[in-house]
Amino acid sequence: MKILTNKQKQTILDSIRDIPDFPKPGIVFKDITTLLNDKEAFKLLMDHLEARYKDMDLEYIAGIDSRGFIFGAPLADRLGIGFVPIRKKGKLPSATICEKYELEYGFDEVEIHLDAFHEKKDTKVLIIDDLIATGGTAAAACKLVKDTKADLVEICFLMNLKFLEGDKKLEEIASVYSVLDI
Repeated sequence: MKILTNKQKQTILDSIRDIPDFPKPGIVFKDITTLLNDKEAFKLLMDHLEARYKDMDLEYIAGIDSRGFIFGAPLADRLGIGFVPIRKKGKLPSATICEKYELEYGFDEVEIHLDAFHEKKDTKVLIIDDLIATGGTAAAACKLVKDTKADLVEICFLMNLKFLEGDKKLEEIASVYSVLDI
């Protein structure tokens, strides 16, 4: 199931709840908790991701804090490879490298352990997260993976908010795949 049918995509989309005006007025939040507790939709998604990535010889999946952990860790387990968290600054206990990125009002930072990929060059890595909006966090995560000398194979998202065009920004860095374009 490397390619989802429109019906399968709709099953996954229907399992995601919209929360209007969260976290602030005018925002429609895509709540994945309803996907996670829908065993058929979640299995469909994970089966699809496993089929897509099983032949890519990946060595690690790097999940972006925090919803990227939800999809990245089980996918890494299914593929028999390692999982690496990309966390918000100050959350990792060992030596890290950080990357700053711009928010609507200010800046934030993400970090990764220096030895996340065991300091091997050209380690094949997939970055995963739940949603791409403007692409700032994902671009910072990509820079971190590349700074470790790993080979960033692709950036994967459950949902792509196409109207914000974050995917265009990221396609300049690496291949981008989204399960659902919204």
